[in-house]
Amino acid sequence: MASLSNDADLGAGRARVTVRAATDEDWAEIYPIFTQVVDEGRTYAYAEGLSSADAKALWMEPAPAATVVAVVSDRIGGTAKMGPNRPGRGAHVATASFMVHPGFRRLGIATALATHVIDWCRASGYRGIQFNAVVETNTGAVALWQHFGFEILATVPAAFDDAGAGLVGLHVMYRELG
Repeated sequence: MASLSNDADLGAGRARVTVRAATDEDWAEIYPIFTQVVDEGRTYAYAEGLSSADAKALWMEPAPAATVVAVVSDRIGGTAKMGPNRPGRGAHVATASFMVHPGFRRLGIATALATHVIDWCRASGYRGIQFNAVVETNTGAVALWQHFGFEILATVPAAFDDAGAGLVGLHVMYRELG
């Protein structure tokens, strides 16, 4: 699969973000992001309180998947993982997951990660990208993905227990990679 690195200057009010492949040494900075985002209870159905080893197994998947980090001022501000959505006959469609450290939000990290993931998926030969579970109350993420050409194909009602809003829907979103 493709190996890409993006360096994005995102304009006024935004930080310079470098997206690069994650290494095992990066896990010490990724794990706190993972736990903070999961513990917020707003975007991921992962169990709270996962050990570092259990979380790493979920996030740092082996090839053909890949994990990247977004670096701002020598600190990891976000991370994404991507790879095939399904094995075998479904492996031509990718999926991805994204996390941005709460203290690094609104700096353009999600945009830089999204751009990198779409480029990586295209370069890796995927025909499309499917997100299986975008929480409908995560309006920032929904708007970002729609900006990048993703469509909401369906919403599974009451499929996610949002820590603030209670039972809400999960969107299945898709984008072709022509």
